[in-house]
Amino acid sequence: MKSNSYRIPFLLMPAIFILIISMAGCKKTQGPIKYKVGTFPDSVYNIDGLNSPYDDYNSDLYVLGTEMPIIFSSKRESSGVQFDLISGTVTYLFDQTNGKFTLAGNVATDPFYSTIAARANTAGDDLGPFTLFNNSDGYEYLFLASQVSGGQTDIFYEKYLPRNGNNAPVITGPNPVSVLNSSASEAYISFNSRQDTAYFCSDRAGNYDIYLQARPDSIPFSAWLGQSYQTAYLVDSLNSSKNDKFPFVYKNIIIFASDRDGGMGGYDLYYSVLRGGKWSSPVNMGPKINTSADECRPVIGYSQDFTNKFIIFSSNRPGGKGGFDLYFTGYTFPAE
Repeated sequence: MKSNSYRIPFLLMPAIFILIISMAGCKKTQGPIKYKVGTFPDSVYNIDGLNSPYDDYNSDLYVLGTEMPIIFSSKRESSGVQFDLISGTVTYLFDQTNGKFTLAGNVATDPFYSTIAARANTAGDDLGPFTLFNNSDGYEYLFLASQVSGGQTDIFYEKYLPRNGNNAPVITGPNPVSVLNSSASEAYISFNSRQDTAYFCSDRAGNYDIYLQARPDSIPFSAWLGQSYQTAYLVDSLNSSKNDKFPFVYKNIIIFASDRDGGMGGYDLYYSVLRGGKWSSPVNMGPKINTSADECRPVIGYSQDFTNKFIIFSSNRPGGKGGFDLYFTGYTFPAE
């Protein structure tokens, strides 16, 4: 009677034995896990691989894991003349055996994200990228503020299908966000989680203030962006008598920059929490982040494997590569 048991061929046995010994060696040399979850350190890191001797300014992230595509504004392509959008990556690693955190940046030449950034660039400054995926139509959107005739900035958008393998993006736009753009400057758009409220800043009343504009549920996202101009509303609890700019919304937190009185000098970063339908009084993010120089355009990132959030922002503080640089730090916000 034939046996149904599986027999390992004799010639494979030495190879399997070596593999088992090798795996056992890996296990022995690997240290024990001391940190089941990580914490982004509150030290401020210059994202060295992204920065240049020219201004490297506001950014936005595709939060896809520990290696994240990033699109940001830089003057390097024009040798300091104007801001253009370029792409790169930010990578972080956390060692669960010793708690060591490492961070790296790289100006990448990924054709997908490079094409999206390049398509948005104009002959003037291109600033404040913001990306989102819209569940209702299945498109990703890249928003930015570009200079138009007269020198002011208007908000524009591109839309494209999410990345699928190595396929090049098929892009619509950039098109103006007509529902928000006025004869003044508008910039730095961000949306709440439901994507039914846009936050942005404008100097239509003199100084820069933070405004909001709600989208009716009956109007599809893309159609609403192209509607005729509608009056937006000042977010009174966030604004001051000085400039309030760069709003970025994450769930019930908004983070922005202001040169209001009582700060540490120049623009400082502040945050506010949405409670009961109203934004709380802004909180200065303190001397671990803010300096006597300018801190601008903060964006919030997250990982389910970490106890806190991280922030990427721009600053022209001393010690950088030149002008504005991009920086990274961990931060613990109030419970969401």
